[in-house]
Amino acid sequence: MKKKKTKKIKIFLLIILLFGVAGYLLWMQKEDLPVSKKIKEKSLKIVDINSKSRPYAVMINNHKQARMHHAGLQDAYIVYEIIVEGGLTRMMALFKDQKTERIGSVRSSRHYFLDYAMENDAIYVHYGWSPQAEQDVERYGIHNINGLYDADAFWRDRTLRVSSEHTAFTNIEKINAVVREKGYRTKTNTDLLLNYEPDEIELNEKESNVIANNVVIPYSSYITTSYTYDPNTKLYKRFVNGEEHVDSVTKLQYTTKNIIIQKMDNYSIDNYGRQDIDNVGVGEGYYITNGYAIPITWYKDSRDGQTVYKDENDKEIKINDGNTYIQIQPLKQETTIN
Repeated sequence: MKKKKTKKIKIFLLIILLFGVAGYLLWMQKEDLPVSKKIKEKSLKIVDINSKSRPYAVMINNHKQARMHHAGLQDAYIVYEIIVEGGLTRMMALFKDQKTERIGSVRSSRHYFLDYAMENDAIYVHYGWSPQAEQDVERYGIHNINGLYDADAFWRDRTLRVSSEHTAFTNIEKINAVVREKGYRTKTNTDLLLNYEPDEIELNEKESNVIANNVVIPYSSYITTSYTYDPNTKLYKRFVNGEEHVDSVTKLQYTTKNIIIQKMDNYSIDNYGRQDIDNVGVGEGYYITNGYAIPITWYKDSRDGQTVYKDENDKEIKINDGNTYIQIQPLKQETTIN
């Protein structure tokens, strides 16, 4: 009887040991998961981490006549702002899994915006194009929706008392319909550009941080973008040339959780003053969130390669859950952060 009892005890202990080893291995496997898979265990507000739908990259007119009629930008998870001819800027807003009913006004393409559509595997939406952009759309086989040929994706708001080129608008429903008609691929395997962190990131804990309650980003003598931090909402309020940047539908000032500044050289390439930018290679900038800024380095190895943003320890930065404005600022312009 004692032998049988001893045998049962040994078997019981062996089972416990096996369960313990299995549990440890599962725990170690979980710890070794890449960041993107760990995030899947928590939900993000800005994007659905499990979604495979391709984003839409919409060119936004930032002329003074158009700016007062801007619509839909708060629904974009990323907005790029880059210099164009005449010292003005244009923006490109990325929408993913949204139902935005009014986006615009929409303007024509410039070729270097294509680089940022490609790095996000986005379907590119624009109204017209420069000769350089037209060539590159064909060269890179970019899935695009162009108001010159795809009129069903847009409408003109004739009630606006502005020049005709500032009156083109679109929405997600119309873009979806044209995407289906053209048979464009609607799923993506491209990773999200930014390394989002569900838990709040506080840059005051980072090395070389500076207070960033006010951020001023000049592009030229015609355009200065700026932000003011609101500690109550933990968001940045957006201004253009000192005036509140307001959505024409909601009547609310645009805000952002994150600001990324990239410094790079720009130069004229034709008689019309159209620009090019040195966006392949390495450069410097800042990441700004929650009232603080840190210096960063950006890397882009090709026009269609994804930009990587790293801190001073050469580690890829983590981004707070929320929308992001990526300000690609001319190298010769000085950023003010205080």
